[in-house]
Amino acid sequence: RLLWDSSLLLDNKKLLREFGPLFESVRSLRESGPLKNKIISFRDSDYQEKIVRLLNFTQRLKSLVGQEEIAQALRLLDLTQRLKSLVGQEEIAQALRCPVGPGLRWGICSAGKISHDFTVALRTLPAEHHQVVAVAARDLSKAQEFAQTHKILRAYGSYEELARDPDIDVVYVGTIHPHHLQVSLLFMEHNKNILCEKPLAMNLREVNELLDGAWKSKVFLMEAVWTRFFPASLEISRLLSQNAVGKLKFFRAEFGVNLLGVSRSVKKDLGGGALLDIGIYCIQMALMVFDGERPESIQATGVLLDTGVDEAIVVTLRFSGQRLAVCTCTISAELPNEALIVGTSGTIKVPAHLWCPTSLIVSGVETQFPLPPPDLPLNFLNSTGMRYEAEEESRRMSHADSQLLAEIMDDARRQVGVIYDQDIAPAAALH
Repeated sequence: RLLWDSSLLLDNKKLLREFGPLFESVRSLRESGPLKNKIISFRDSDYQEKIVRLLNFTQRLKSLVGQEEIAQALRLLDLTQRLKSLVGQEEIAQALRCPVGPGLRWGICSAGKISHDFTVALRTLPAEHHQVVAVAARDLSKAQEFAQTHKILRAYGSYEELARDPDIDVVYVGTIHPHHLQVSLLFMEHNKNILCEKPLAMNLREVNELLDGAWKSKVFLMEAVWTRFFPASLEISRLLSQNAVGKLKFFRAEFGVNLLGVSRSVKKDLGGGALLDIGIYCIQMALMVFDGERPESIQATGVLLDTGVDEAIVVTLRFSGQRLAVCTCTISAELPNEALIVGTSGTIKVPAHLWCPTSLIVSGVETQFPLPPPDLPLNFLNSTGMRYEAEEESRRMSHADSQLLAEIMDDARRQVGVIYDQDIAPAAALH
């Protein structure tokens, strides 16, 4: 009720859209029994999720309407008196001191380089909110070494053991692309929520299988396209929503690095190829810029390695209103790795490393978006930026976004002649 009243008082449509569904959830929760016990006990996971979101709403309101406005709204509503009438002053204070219970408990699937960086990134977040409690690898010694490095209590020599751990809320899947489907389905069978590295799967058929599995298991699943959650990416979306550069006309992105010596990038059975490995960053940014719109046409051209994967590919997407996006990627040469958004009255440029941006140049004016420093050396550039996807609830990378991304990449691969085994037959189980 407080959420809804404050939304009406502020006459803020974005606020109403943001918290309308939550208001309905809390109202149904209130009608199902005494609210006091549910706030304080946190015993039921469904109630926990709703109440935790309710207790944390202040910070999210601030980001939407500004600190002073929400402070004024809360004063008007006399928040303290209303909460006291519900559960008592001391009890609500106790609940507010425990916003997420024991914290979100993470399991790490795979002890590779990207999992190392993700675990380091998690430690830049409050420890009471995020804890890594276990890691699993197919080689127990690697899991144990990873656990020692990151001071993790449990190390498993199989993904099955990690899936059976009752103390894990969510699993980060950092395996190579071809294993995403079967590993994620394994965790779904054990009712684990999942943050899975990009690409979510090898093709649209596998993506749909994962989404169906998540729906049936009633678990959270999100593709970890980390670029979308960077503050610089959020600023791009904000600027475009406010027509800061006029009417959107054109988007260009290129990503090229020499990965010919990296086996997972060039071997077909490891999911290699420029598009799935790094081109996905250009395609997803185009879809973010065009606000999830389905392109009217997809044209792709490229060259292949002897292994059968794409060495370089150019994908042109035509959107409604005669607007274009041109995405170029290669795993055999260094490119500027920039992105450019062109409007009728200005431009937005990502001047470097578009996949993990820390600065924007808007019509000639540059703004920096610094990241927190790591407590251990990282394998990849700006990896502490993975902290942002760990806090996400899939609004910026929805299931529909993952489906459209996979569909476009499937079409582009088909046009240049890249066919994986998964395009012909289902992947084998991997535990």
